[in-house]
Amino acid sequence: MIRRLATLLATAALAAAPAPTEAAERSVVWSVRGEHNTVYLFGSIHVLRPGDAGPPRAAEAAYDDAEQLVMEIDMDDPAVADPLAMAAQMQRYAQLPAGQSLESVMGADYTAVAAYFRDAGLDAALLDGFAPWFVGMMALQLEVAKRGFDPAHGIEQQVTDRAVADRKPILGLETPADQFAVLAGLSLPEQKRFLLMTLEETGETDAKLDQMLTAWRTGDTATLARVLTEEFDEFPELYRPLTEDRNRAWVEQLAGLLDDRDDYLVVVGALHLVGRNSVVDLLRQRGYRVTQH
Repeated sequence: MIRRLATLLATAALAAAPAPTEAAERSVVWSVRGEHNTVYLFGSIHVLRPGDAGPPRAAEAAYDDAEQLVMEIDMDDPAVADPLAMAAQMQRYAQLPAGQSLESVMGADYTAVAAYFRDAGLDAALLDGFAPWFVGMMALQLEVAKRGFDPAHGIEQQVTDRAVADRKPILGLETPADQFAVLAGLSLPEQKRFLLMTLEETGETDAKLDQMLTAWRTGDTATLARVLTEEFDEFPELYRPLTEDRNRAWVEQLAGLLDDRDDYLVVVGALHLVGRNSVVDLLRQRGYRVTQH
């Protein structure tokens, strides 16, 4: 993310940047016209720091116009909002099969994993029953937290809180189990490489986050697409399950929304909306006119 996983899940943990000015011409917001309605697409940042600027003006206008909100997952769902329920769901996917341990599957590479968590003040032995993909996510979360980022300040949480207060319906494109299954479905060698690359790139995080946030704030889709391409050039086996397959599944649902009469604001990770076979690209391939704001 982040961006090994952040980028991979198109969920960006981004550093602070100035709020957009009047001179800003574009944002990470698009609109698609149906016969009787409009569906807005807003590329989100999943974690931010206290004090970071929130949604751009184009997203605020889209929110005001929309009767319903659509997220990657419905964050107001009790099964999502309950930490214990979420932990139980994740555990079903995160645990290694009986008889395996993180040390046994990582082999000689376990030394680097244990050293990373020891330096972070954690005992790697506590992770010994978990799959490498999950341990990689934990490392990523530690790196994000070190820099002051928190999902409670992310775009999804901000938009969800507003929708709940406004009694605006919230829908989900997928479930937490769907998201966990994507990473759990990676082969063991792919999971191991994912974990090791996450640990290796922790020192590069700040520069990447600064670059991505600037591009996000200015609607610079070319830079966002380049970042996505660079990440998956290094890890191509993850591109289809983490990005393209999910984009295609979401576009099927969006096509249904475009047959409705309500207007919708769809909030998904920004990197799902840029580049080849993004949600925006796939909608255009179907003949929809998609306009960036």
